[in-house]
Amino acid sequence: MKTRLWDIGTDIGGTFTDIIAVRSDTNETRIAKVPSRPDAPVTAMLEALAAVRVGPDDVRRFVHGTTRVTNALVEERLPKVALVATAGFEDVLEIARYRREELYRLDVPPKAAPLVPASLCFGVKERLDHRGEVIEPLADAEIDRLIAWLEAHAVESVAVCLLHSYANPAHEKRIAERLAGVVPHVCVSHEINPEAREYERASSTAFNAAAMPIAVEYLTELEQRLPLGAGLQVFHSAGAMVPVPAVKRRPLVMAMSGPAAGVSASARIARDLQRPRVLTFDMGGTTTDVCLIVDGVAEMTDTRMMGGRPLRQPMLAVHSIGAGGGSIVDLGPGGLTVGPKSAGSVPGPACYGRGGDRPTITDANAVLGYLDPEARLGDTISLDVEAARRVIAPIARQLDLGLAETALGIVKVAGAAMARALRRVTVERGVDGRDCTLLAFGGGGPMHAAGLADIYGLSEIIVPAASSAFSALGCLTADFSFLQQRTVRMSLADFPHEAFAARVAELSAEATAPLIANGIAPADIAIEHVALMRYAAQSDSIPIGFAMPLDRGVLEADFHRRHQDLFGYATSEDCVIESVRIQALKPSSVPFSRPDVGRAPVQPRQRDCVFEASGPVATAIVARETLAGAVTGPAIIEDAWSTVVVPPGWQARPDALGNLFMTRSAA
Repeated sequence: MKTRLWDIGTDIGGTFTDIIAVRSDTNETRIAKVPSRPDAPVTAMLEALAAVRVGPDDVRRFVHGTTRVTNALVEERLPKVALVATAGFEDVLEIARYRREELYRLDVPPKAAPLVPASLCFGVKERLDHRGEVIEPLADAEIDRLIAWLEAHAVESVAVCLLHSYANPAHEKRIAERLAGVVPHVCVSHEINPEAREYERASSTAFNAAAMPIAVEYLTELEQRLPLGAGLQVFHSAGAMVPVPAVKRRPLVMAMSGPAAGVSASARIARDLQRPRVLTFDMGGTTTDVCLIVDGVAEMTDTRMMGGRPLRQPMLAVHSIGAGGGSIVDLGPGGLTVGPKSAGSVPGPACYGRGGDRPTITDANAVLGYLDPEARLGDTISLDVEAARRVIAPIARQLDLGLAETALGIVKVAGAAMARALRRVTVERGVDGRDCTLLAFGGGGPMHAAGLADIYGLSEIIVPAASSAFSALGCLTADFSFLQQRTVRMSLADFPHEAFAARVAELSAEATAPLIANGIAPADIAIEHVALMRYAAQSDSIPIGFAMPLDRGVLEADFHRRHQDLFGYATSEDCVIESVRIQALKPSSVPFSRPDVGRAPVQPRQRDCVFEASGPVATAIVARETLAGAVTGPAIIEDAWSTVVVPPGWQARPDALGNLFMTRSAA
């Protein structure tokens, strides 16, 4: 029997599918990119395997992150979904929250339309109170009435969200058991988001129900074409990998999994390089994603808006903007705008020579000379700089500027949007971003990092090895974990120690079950405990780590201290544990060495590049594979898949693993 030696990480982006392969016996590392196939993502992954010269029979473990679910939800390319709610609460998605998205714009809808229309919402007669006590039992006749209604409406997926089911899921479980075989896909809120706040829980459950048919079809095809059993894994939005069977039931964990993978790898580098505060800067073909890492731990969040609707589940606090390399540039009454529309992988930027006829950020970089005009991306895409000039020329004429000046303006407008994204994850959270190190990756991150650092006032940039496939690396090097979170509402003033310990044990068993089912020994699984706490009169909670057995005094002191750090005050009010989050994980042991980028070393040379309106300057072009010492700008550092721009006033130096450290050069 053939020995399988290769561990694979892939990230399916809007423009490219990135792959990184590590051989388990020698630590040999290979990276590559292939154009994404939105209509055939599995085919793109197999093409990526071929690009790193690895056959399906050579693969031991295959981990991937994808935006497939996210894109389907945002673009609303969704199957027919029904919502089952407690009678009288069928309109929960329609009512939503009483707030406008745009407070002072009466010409736009006040909020997004509900994910499930009113005609597909059904109320069953039953009722629980907030403690989970039954007020009105669920009769079999009610379920029969529901089944008849579903059969008449021929829906593909059902979201079941009953009032207070997070406290007692019995009624939801009965409905799910009866609907098995009636509807192809059934999802229940006590599994998706077992927490208070009915609207957010219903919205998240509806999202999951809508994603189930898409995810199950996609993952089933992947299992058939890459039959690895437990070796086939998916990256999830909380920053770790999970087995495929668990994802089929909760495909919502794949939302934002690609950006989360890059953050996961960044956290590991931050710990290895002992950088206390790191800002991740992941610029791909469609979006730019940023996140804050403090003391080697990425910030987490419980809620994210997607298409104007709340998605509630623990996930890395990644902030995204529509400003990637393929983002389309427009000139309107307010001046230049960049994104959120993207040229995607087809046709892509004009300079890719695949029929693109709209200017993009990548076209601006080509006009400025940052991209190698002789490069071939993935051995399939040749750069056409003249095409980039043609699509930017109309904007230049309207602005009465030269091509290079217009391209510089495009890059600066994009940089301003990226700086605003950094402020969202730093200043708005009480952190001075100027004290952070910028970790730049993705296809465009290293090109724009120095300009962004100048705008924002950052003094150090790190460009990791394999920067263009860094999210794929994150998929491969992340911990193997599963996470559960549930509302408990326990006051520290009269704390029920036994009930709390029982709830933690129950959640721990649920979190470890998928790992054990995937062949991981219980002794190898670590458990992390987090209490989401608030003062009794507050609505929102903050995460506080704790150990079992719980020391109530230590937990309370930690909460007061963290509240003081975040908000500038702490009080003597009663403290409440609103929810408990349990993460079961097996720490990663995947090593990483300098990658083989798959090209022969090139000789140092020069070409003209534009950094300021004063015009082009002769710029050194340096091969990253052979870089041994510091390089002072202006310079372009290239490998087969990435371009690092070192403008005048900056310098870059490598370490033994191929990471680049950029700082401002001495005057």
